[in-house]
Amino acid sequence: MPSTREATLAALHARLLTVPATTLRGEVLPERVPAAGLLILRDGEPGEPEVTLSPLRYHYQHRAEIEAVVQGADRDADFDRLTASIGAALAADRTLGGLCDWVEAEAPRPVDLPVEGAASLKAAVIPVVLHYSTADQLA
Repeated sequence: MPSTREATLAALHARLLTVPATTLRGEVLPERVPAAGLLILRDGEPGEPEVTLSPLRYHYQHRAEIEAVVQGADRDADFDRLTASIGAALAADRTLGGLCDWVEAEAPRPVDLPVEGAASLKAAVIPVVLHYSTADQLA
């Protein structure tokens, strides 16, 4: 049985698969960006939990990251559509099927990255905060 952390990240990845873009988890940036865009989910950092006693519970605000990348002549509009799709996918199930208390994405800070001999990339890291609790920090 996967840990609460892994189950939550897997559910987030599954939610992102509903976005009309290629979605990967923990992969390196491929040589070519698909026409619909690319999302790479990074596990991020669980941070220091708040602890409650009786019963013992560890409350995390885990910061995962989504790398969003588009390429092409209309990359501004494509990037806007991609980030809106991410927001809609997360809003459709803020608890990821009951695995966490709340999922909230933060605003992206997009950058244009020049590519020699090709259209430049528009990319951003989108932090996603996963609020969840567990009885064991390793389970």
